[in-house]
Amino acid sequence: MPLDPSDVDADISLLPEITSRPTGYFEQSRGPLASLALVGPLLIFYEVGVLVLGPGSARNGADAWLRQLLDLAGFGQYFVLPVLTVAILLAWHYATRRHWRLSGHLLGGMVLECAVLSVCVLLLGRLQSAFLFAVQAAADAAPPVAAAAGAAEGGLFARLVGFVGAGVYEELLFRLMLLPAAAAALRLAGLKPAASLVGGAVLTSLAFAAAHYVGPLGDDWQLGSFVFRFLAGGFFAVLFVLRGFGIAAGSHAGYDILVGVLLPRSW
Repeated sequence: MPLDPSDVDADISLLPEITSRPTGYFEQSRGPLASLALVGPLLIFYEVGVLVLGPGSARNGADAWLRQLLDLAGFGQYFVLPVLTVAILLAWHYATRRHWRLSGHLLGGMVLECAVLSVCVLLLGRLQSAFLFAVQAAADAAPPVAAAAGAAEGGLFARLVGFVGAGVYEELLFRLMLLPAAAAALRLAGLKPAASLVGGAVLTSLAFAAAHYVGPLGDDWQLGSFVFRFLAGGFFAVLFVLRGFGIAAGSHAGYDILVGVLLPRSW
């Protein structure tokens, strides 16, 4: 029986794109496999760091909330959350039908990009602080200050662990999980795709900012710090949409380390 060429094309179209050529830096680096390559070491550092610091060490808030949800679902084992994080990224990559290999220079480029973007968030905070200072000076009142990194107690190692955990798990919760869910809900409510994405970014940025004041370890309320965290949440949301989860998480962790460890006095 002769083979219809159209049947061959249809069968090939269903196969994963494992034969396609590797894409350029910006396309590869925004993908889930590249995100895993960047975030994986950060995830290991945080989880091992928490174990080394002992049961009395404070966990990142997003980490604690996600673990509570897993506990309620009957998955209270310690390593379920990091394994789930890895599984989400691997499943996401499989769904893209792309290569299972990355360019050798990719990870170094992503680290450098995250460092530059961390400085951009720092500049955003400084500009906001200068604006608030000018506004409050004109009103002859004490200026509110923008927030730096999330609070982290203890020595240098404990602070590094806390900042890395914030970068990974806050981006996992607010960007990778909640932003697509919020955008999908707004889409079902009748908004167009672009409007639903912007609305999801705004809602999750508000939730991200408000979460820093929740619980016994939450910060004291300040308008300046809330506004900055909302703006930072919007910045990370844009990074997530345009540059992927890994760049957003790496930039978040990099910013926290920058202002919490490297430049604490100059902030």
